[in-house]
Amino acid sequence: MEIIRTAFIFVIAGLCEIGGGYLVWLWLREDKPLWYGLTGGIILALYGVIATLQTSDFAKVYATYGGVFIVMSLIWAYKMDNYSPTKFDIIGALIALLGVIIIYYSPRN
Repeated sequence: MEIIRTAFIFVIAGLCEIGGGYLVWLWLREDKPLWYGLTGGIILALYGVIATLQTSDFAKVYATYGGVFIVMSLIWAYKMDNYSPTKFDIIGALIALLGVIIIYYSPRN
């Protein structure tokens, strides 16, 4: 059950981080209205709050988020920007995901 809970929090936080960052990107790089940037900033702040819901320590949580966000960013780009990941993108994302599993779920003393 703990794996499902932590995975759910990682996904929700990832959506906030990527979605908020994407809105800021659209505002600054693609001349979208200011409210895109403001909304993105609020969503990014929400990401910071959601990350604190994990039960582990800061270093392990944020190192793990890095790998999760690699995978989620490629999925986001595929869905939102019609980006086609290369085989190297996919291999790299799988390696990052393996790192996530090792970092977050390995036994500690």
